[in-house]
Amino acid sequence: MSERPEAPVLRLFPQALEAFGHHVRLITPHQWPAPTPCSEWSVRDLVNHLTAEQLWVPELLMGSTVAEVGTRFDGDVLDDDPAAFWQNAAEAAEEAFRVPGAAGITVHLSFGDVPATGYCAQLTADAVVHTWDLARGLGADPRLSDELVDFALAEIDSWGDLAGTGLFAPALPVPDGASPLTRLLARTGRRDGP
Repeated sequence: MSERPEAPVLRLFPQALEAFGHHVRLITPHQWPAPTPCSEWSVRDLVNHLTAEQLWVPELLMGSTVAEVGTRFDGDVLDDDPAAFWQNAAEAAEEAFRVPGAAGITVHLSFGDVPATGYCAQLTADAVVHTWDLARGLGADPRLSDELVDFALAEIDSWGDLAGTGLFAPALPVPDGASPLTRLLARTGRRDGP
């Protein structure tokens, strides 16, 4: 009996975390309070957001509900070594998705139950967009592969009206022939360029 092929998102998730982690490792002490394209978040706030997301993964993949996890990952989850704390959280999240059978479970999220691969797709798309945000906040090249950008664009397009959620700025218009990255950013209310 052959094993089921791995869902593409399970291969892309570590790549998205590594792209974000690459930029976390570039942060100098004076850059932590710097602004990002996320108007409410500094560089530290953005890293905190993605770190907290990764801390949820092992809990949710073990079957915990949002109510059971409670407020454990609310607020500032970063320690005095944010880069190391990010790395530990990212590694734990990756490991949780590598547990045999993890891809086939149902995850209990605040808006309902979803397959683990669907949850992983959401996390991957979020990491891709926030890698761009972090790179912009640092004045660095986001170094996002075409495959990650294409995946994130397809995933986010499937979410419907993003601005209506209150979590995203309104989508921006894009010119004909715009690159997938420009379309992804515009879909999430961001502009690629100065």
